Amino acid sequence: MKFRLTMLLAATAAILASAITAQAETVLKWAHVYETSEPFHTESAWAAEEIAKRTDGRYKIDVFPASQLGKEADINQGLKLGTVDIIISGSSFAAREYPPIGVTYYPYTFRDPAHLIAYTKSDVFKKLAAGYEQASGGNHIAAVTYYGTRHTTSNRPIAKCADMAGLKIRVPDVPAYLAMPRACGANTTPIAFAEVYLALQNGTVEAQENPLTTIEAKKFYEVQKNISLTGHIVDHLNTVVSGMLWAKLSDEDKKIFTEVMQEAAERSTKIIEEREKALVDKFKERGITVTEVDRSDFEKAVMEKVSFEEFGYDKADWEAIRAVK
Repeated sequence: MKFRLTMLLAATAAILASAITAQAETVLKWAHVYETSEPFHTESAWAAEEIAKRTDGRYKIDVFPASQLGKEADINQGLKLGTVDIIISGSSFAAREYPPIGVTYYPYTFRDPAHLIAYTKSDVFKKLAAGYEQASGGNHIAAVTYYGTRHTTSNRPIAKCADMAGLKIRVPDVPAYLAMPRACGANTTPIAFAEVYLALQNGTVEAQENPLTTIEAKKFYEVQKNISLTGHIVDHLNTVVSGMLWAKLSDEDKKIFTEVMQEAAERSTKIIEEREKALVDKFKERGITVTEVDRSDFEKAVMEKVSFEEFGYDKADWEAIRAVK
């Protein structure tokens, strides 16, 4: 009888312990629009596992890639609705909540990826991130990842700004992305990303702009034989934690989430930089004409024709970013 009672008590304790553990585990949703082969996904998956380890399994994070929970606008909205807890998204979407943070998309703001990363550790970044956090109801930028430097592919070689005059170019429908092509006299067309290859192939547009990694992944080099290294935007992505989740996290957990997310961002950045370095030679081997452009010529045209105020940017923020070493 005593043995049975002991066994019953042990079983009850095990069930209670299991219930408490299950209750303690918080399940979170991490969403992005990138393919599973991209470092933005592989390193997010790593971060999800790492956070689970470092919090002793108190958090289980499910990562949803490739727009499974919606397009970029949808997942940004999801932070407010509580349908998603963590996202990876560009600052162009953060700028919809707080325009000044979009100043990083003003052409030729960053010298190179190292300058971008230095900016993310600067006082001006802290100020802009805090402005976004307040305007968005508490959404917190935990980390920043280098996305790639945007270059131009076209049907004809482009070496200077004037070479773009009259060029029909596909550009994302984001105001700052339009700045450089329009300053150089190009005709911009906002075609859906999924339709760009076909639009280039059938001549609906004569050019497009994207990082080298995207040009390779989407095989734009098959229908465009010229790549001009315009380098007009050094692009990046933010890892954003919803205001609702961030407010609930203890200081200890905030530290863990931040450290892991920043480490994941560093890992992704390194992969992207290594890929970009190898791609110029790879494109040349495929018979693509790769042109080094006079970037100062492009930058001069932008500065003369594009104002900061029309985008809601503060020139003082831009100047502070340019001064970052």
